[in-house]
Amino acid sequence: MVPPLVKKIDLNTDAGESFGRWRIVDENELFRYVSSANIACGFHAGDPLNIWRSVRIAKSLGVAVGAHPGFPDLIGFGRREMVVDLDELKSYVIYQLGALNAFLRVEGLKLQHVKVHGALYNMAWVREDYARSIAEAVASYDRNLIIVAPNNSQLARVADELGLRIAYEAFIDRGYTPDGKLVPRGSPEAVISDVGKVVERAISIVDKGVIQAVNGKFIEVRAHTLCIHGDSPNAVEFAKAVATSLKEIGVEIKPMAEVLQSL
Repeated sequence: MVPPLVKKIDLNTDAGESFGRWRIVDENELFRYVSSANIACGFHAGDPLNIWRSVRIAKSLGVAVGAHPGFPDLIGFGRREMVVDLDELKSYVIYQLGALNAFLRVEGLKLQHVKVHGALYNMAWVREDYARSIAEAVASYDRNLIIVAPNNSQLARVADELGLRIAYEAFIDRGYTPDGKLVPRGSPEAVISDVGKVVERAISIVDKGVIQAVNGKFIEVRAHTLCIHGDSPNAVEFAKAVATSLKEIGVEIKPMAEVLQSL
């Protein structure tokens, strides 16, 4: 068997997004198969008790923790674009990093990375001004933090310019356009619900460095981490199947800090 192109990969999932009596996913199960968790910070989702609960589950299962800051949009789950002042955006990010880090300090854990959420992620993909505000906020808070971003994004470019570490991310449960962007939610083929197809896409990335777009074209994808959305109804099934399949072909599942260190 020819060894895969990638020897180590991080599996990340969005977490801490339950709110009050609203439960998203059983993280005691989901975290058994991932290596990094992006924990919400209370703006787009999550509340103090649920955020703390996610931190404790991550600690108990050895999952590395990152912050998942987003727009202040609980009603829209952070998936609605917002036009905000750039200093205001910077303050949003710093505020949310501090909120999550309080629980990490209590539990004796360190923050590994920052992955912005939803509409903010997509806007920073293409908008240099939003990307710069986010990257500058992270740099001012802790320059040792890893920024998670697509390799062809403005956020990755600006983070590199500022000398920050970057973990390039690919999405195995979302559709891609031929130009390498995500298909907008609400559009046909935006969300992938078939476990076999999700596994196939993960293997394609680690084995060949490509993923199939919605028009059938294969596009190049560079990834240190693969995302499984925690709010997907099939999140646990996806994570288990992907982790099992990758290990079977000789790919180790490790936190993104270890993946970057091994390069």
